[in-house]
Amino acid sequence: MSIAVFLDRDGVLCENRSTYVKAWQEFQWIPGARQALSIFERLNIPVVIVTNQSAINRGLTTLDAVVSLHDQMRLTIRDAGGRLDAVYVCPHRPDEGCACRKPGVQLFRRAAADLGLDLTVSFLIGDSLSDLQAGWQLEMQMFLVRTGLGRETAVQLGGQTHRVSIVGDVLEAARLIEASLRESATPGRGTVPAPAMPTPVP
Repeated sequence: MSIAVFLDRDGVLCENRSTYVKAWQEFQWIPGARQALSIFERLNIPVVIVTNQSAINRGLTTLDAVVSLHDQMRLTIRDAGGRLDAVYVCPHRPDEGCACRKPGVQLFRRAAADLGLDLTVSFLIGDSLSDLQAGWQLEMQMFLVRTGLGRETAVQLGGQTHRVSIVGDVLEAARLIEASLRESATPGRGTVPAPAMPTPVP
C-alpha cells in the first residue's frame, strides 16, 4: 500500500472563477503549483486530484470538455517535470445528494482501490471546508492552503484544526511533505507513521 497526495483542483492548482473553470483557456495556474507537482515526482509519490465540478450537471460544460481540460493539464504537468497519476471528478450539483461530491469520500476510496493507496497515511491538500471534512472522515493528514477559498476557510475553522496544517500555498505544503517524509521513512512505499507537521495556526 502506498502513500499518496490528494489535491483539490480549483483554488489549489488553478485560480477559482466565479463562472467555473470550464475549459483550458480559463485555467490559470496558481504560482508554484507546477513546482509542487515536480517535488512529488521527485519523491515518487502518487498524485491524485479529486474535484467537484458541478458545472457539468449545471449544463455549463460537458464531461468531455472537462476531460479535455484535464488532458491538457496533464501534458503541462509532464512537460514541467511534475506528476499526476489520476483525476476523479464529481459532476453533480449539491442538490443531487450524491456520494461522490466532497465532503463525500466515495472518490477517495475508489482511488485507493484503483491505485493501491493507504488513505490513513496519505495527504490531502485543499482550500475548502468540504475538502477538510472528507479528510477528517478518512483520517488523512491535511493541509489547508490560503489560496482560493483558503483564507475564508481558515476563519470558518476557528480552533478546529485536528490533523490540519495551514500553509500559504500548495508549494509550501509540498516542501513540508518532502521534509517530513525524508526524515521519517522511505517515501512512496510502505506504512509509515503520521509525519510530524508544524503546529496549525488560525
